[in-house]
Amino acid sequence: MRVLRVVVIIGVVLGGLFVGLDRWAAGYAEDRLADRIQARQGLSGGVDVDIHGFPFLTQALSHNLDQVDLKVAGLDVATTDGRKTHLSQLQVAFRGVELNGDYSGGTARDAKGSTLVTYADLTAAAQSGVTVAYGGAPGKVKVTASVEFLGRTLSRSVVSTVSLVDADDGKGSKIVRVRADEVPGEGLPGIEAVVRKKTDFDRRLDGGLPSGVKLTALTSDEAGARLALGGTNLTLAG
Repeated sequence: MRVLRVVVIIGVVLGGLFVGLDRWAAGYAEDRLADRIQARQGLSGGVDVDIHGFPFLTQALSHNLDQVDLKVAGLDVATTDGRKTHLSQLQVAFRGVELNGDYSGGTARDAKGSTLVTYADLTAAAQSGVTVAYGGAPGKVKVTASVEFLGRTLSRSVVSTVSLVDADDGKGSKIVRVRADEVPGEGLPGIEAVVRKKTDFDRRLDGGLPSGVKLTALTSDEAGARLALGGTNLTLAG
């Protein structure tokens, strides 16, 4: 009985040591990966990586990870005109990650995530002199702009639909499109075209997303435009 008790105690101790070592190894890998992403993207902070599954060491030895979650507090992506648009709260879950032999990269079976573009950032991405706010319903935004018309400066606010449409690049890319539902003209010929030139705009926001991750859906609420992300057979470098 005493021998059995000793064996049990040794087993518990060794099990605890293994769990501790496994959690340390997982934490170390998460921190290193976060540092690489932070350096590669030129981010000032706010990168968090979470490797799912236990034990981590057996996953690493088999070169297969169940799921790797990436969270970035803020990320700047390129738009069609070369300017930057800020994305907040970027979250992506990479599932079925198969690492290559030297752990320098790998592939993910699929990925799903989300991000937020606040109205302040939408305003910055719009034309100069245009303000974007919540439109009172999902998929709607309020766009206010000052325009010059017949020697007068007019301010107009329109309720617009914000949507995700296909880009003309043949690569499955998406464009965020803002279009006024109706423009109040007050009987002035040509005023609608002048207003729409300011309030209607397209922005491509996938220029700085993780490789292979694409925009898949969009809606809006009080916080801003919320974008769903997804992808399959993604190549993961580093």
